[in-house]
Amino acid sequence: MHPCDNAASPRRQENSMNNVGAAVLAVGILAGAGATHAGVAVRHVQNDKMSIATGVWAGDTFYLSGVVCCEVTPASLGLATAAKQTPEDYGDTKMQAARVFAKIQKALQDQGLDMKDVVKLTVFLAPDPKTGKLDFAGMQSEYLKYFGTLTQPNKPARSAFQVAALGAPWALVEIETMAVRSN
Repeated sequence: MHPCDNAASPRRQENSMNNVGAAVLAVGILAGAGATHAGVAVRHVQNDKMSIATGVWAGDTFYLSGVVCCEVTPASLGLATAAKQTPEDYGDTKMQAARVFAKIQKALQDQGLDMKDVVKLTVFLAPDPKTGKLDFAGMQSEYLKYFGTLTQPNKPARSAFQVAALGAPWALVEIETMAVRSN
């Protein structure tokens, strides 16, 4: 029998004690985290017209649901009567990103927040139907107007994903936002 296989060996006892200590520490940390989260106030920002919440407050953190560009109306197209809307009516990635970031800023301001409070963005980009390719540069050019500027130097953590399509067939950009109220 190899000495390391001996259950009574000092090395095995030491490793076993280290594992028990680590397990006790992990349980303590998790219990503390659970106790901390148990006291967090949660408030849903929602209306009866939408099937999801616009956003959710959890303590000082606001989670804004994915935002897509504004829907096109005849008036926004300069038309007097209703017209059949096409994906081209919504614009390319850059144009949609401009409207998405403006909508995010407005939604945050409605909650007493602003772009400086954003800590995380998750960006979903669909390929432009004209080119079949992702236009990351178009989204990025609009992003840079809101983050890392002289007047608003804060930059959030961010992930960006190419997706086959978004829920709205005309949407090329959808962005989820997390913001934290500054003290």
